[in-house]
Amino acid sequence: MFEVKSQPYASKREHYDDLVQQVRGLLAGESSLIANAANFSALIYHSLPDVNWAGFYLYDGTELVVGPFQGKPACIRIALGRGVCGTAAQSRQTQLVRDVNAFEGHIACDAASQSEVVVPLVKAGGTLLGVWDVDSPVIDRFDDEDREGMEKLCAVFMESVRG
Repeated sequence: MFEVKSQPYASKREHYDDLVQQVRGLLAGESSLIANAANFSALIYHSLPDVNWAGFYLYDGTELVVGPFQGKPACIRIALGRGVCGTAAQSRQTQLVRDVNAFEGHIACDAASQSEVVVPLVKAGGTLLGVWDVDSPVIDRFDDEDREGMEKLCAVFMESVRG
């Protein structure tokens, strides 16, 4: 059984399905990117076990710049193609890294982070908005169910982004 903050779930999938519904409600009717990103980050950070950072890096047309997040202070700017976030942004593919120490070029913003999942955020038409990044102090914390769940959550977040 997958348990989160005293809330029992039969599976990770059930937990992510519940989070998708919570995110839909949280973002409903609000079009502010910053407000939605801040609330999204807080909800996910406080809902998943063994997470030490959850947040956004937003693309400014040149590089990724830290956006709303929960956790310790983070790297401010990341070039496309650098680290896990830059790789996700450049490739437009989710990066599931079970052990960041085995990822060549990993950027250690927090030395405690041991695994990571990063989802690229792409608007209709292919324009890069940024990436959603979640770190854990536990090696092998994230698996394919987490990847799928994060992608579903990000799809709901992207529905709230206008323009």
